[in-house]
Amino acid sequence: MVMVKKRDGRKETFLPEKIVVSAVKSGAPPEYARTIAQTIGRLATENVSTQEIRTKVLADLESRNPDWKKSWLEYDALVKKGPA
Repeated sequence: MVMVKKRDGRKETFLPEKIVVSAVKSGAPPEYARTIAQTIGRLATENVSTQEIRTKVLADLESRNPDWKKSWLEYDALVKKGPA
């Protein structure tokens, strides 16, 4: 079980489903969102940061459809109040 390091220093279990849900909310089809999550899951190492995961997911979304990345960033900025 891979643990990820959150921004505040806490650690939690890596859950690929979180990537799937976020990618679908950004406009990616579910099958592509699952592919992204599987890819990130294979690359995830112990104590990978959520920021590293986010960067990889955003790059993948952008390579397929730049609007998906834009939607993800808008959601972060408006709803989660994260960095845009």
